[in-house]
This record gives sequence, C-alpha cells and structure tokens, in this order.
Amino acid sequence: QVQLVESGGGLVQAGDALRLSCVASGNTGSTYVMGWFRQAPGKERELVAAIRWWTGTTYYVNSVKGRFTISRDNVKKMVYLQMNSLKYEDTAVYYCAADPEGALGISLLESAYDYWGQGTQVTVSS
Repeated sequence: QVQLVESGGGLVQAGDALRLSCVASGNTGSTYVMGWFRQAPGKERELVAAIRWWTGTTYYVNSVKGRFTISRDNVKKMVYLQMNSLKYEDTAVYYCAADPEGALGISLLESAYDYWGQGTQVTVSS
C-alpha cells in the first residue's frame, strides 16, 4: 500500500507560478511512476506530467510543455510539480498518483495508477 498526500494548491492570477508537492509513504519501489493528473469541472481527468522514480524519465501533456516541470526527491519520497505562467485553463483539482508497474514505461491511462492522493485545488483567475 502507498499513501499519497498533496499540498500547495491555491488561488493565483494568470501568469503566476505555483508548486505542488506530493509525499509518498508506504511500500514505494524504484519501478514506480509518479503522475500528476488534473480534472476541471465537466472534463475528464487527464495526465499532466509523470516521472519514473529511478530513471527520472518524464512525460508532459502538450498543453503544459515549457511551463510545468515535474521532479522528484527519491530520499524524501517527494514529487513536485512546478507550474509557471499559469493560465485560466489550468484551473482544476490536481491529483498525485502512483503506478507501481512503471518498469514498463509511463502509462497515460488513469487505470494504470493504483494509488491516489486526495487532490488539491488550483484556481487561476484571468
């Protein structure tokens, strides 16, 4: 079992920056992939960024490339999402999630992620 707790959400203005944090506890392993998903009202949940614990390989959805950066601290079991140049359309609930089968690569599928945090709200005012 893995427990995930997010923090760092809030209300910001367009163009501002925000950093989300996720701390993992429990039976995490080097094969894990950690992902940040988001879900806006009336929309499906989407994978925004992901990183493999061991290799540091990353993935970004096109809409955040160049603005968001995912990183991890393997010792502290923390995953971060640095969000710069925030836009109104980035408003959503952001979830940290873990895929324990990450040795096969980074999955874009929500169903591949077995463990989820409670979510943190990010609101960007225009």
